[in-house]
Amino acid sequence: MFNKKDRVLKKFKKEIRSGIYAYIVLNILEKEELHGYAIRKTFERLSSGKLVPSEGALYDLLKTLQKLGLIEGFWVEESGRLRKCYRITDLGKEILKELRYELKLLGEVIEKLGVKG
Repeated sequence: MFNKKDRVLKKFKKEIRSGIYAYIVLNILEKEELHGYAIRKTFERLSSGKLVPSEGALYDLLKTLQKLGLIEGFWVEESGRLRKCYRITDLGKEILKELRYELKLLGEVIEKLGVKG
């Protein structure tokens, strides 16, 4: 059974990762159009395997980003089978630019606090 500390930590990690995962997906898709599995593998590569969303979490995130109009899905045939790929939209690029500024500000505050990883 989880104690209170574990429950609180789990909640905060989930909230932090939720926004950061969306930010990472938008950055990945700004560079190239990819299918879900390739996006997940990119997460794995970038984080040395430490931050890899579950398939379910990633596909839920992709659906949410699509509903918000930040990415769009399209079908491509790859090795004889159809795969859904994703690309960032113009709105997604605008939002990403704003998020980069917001994260820069947050990073500056964290740095001023003297917090080290």
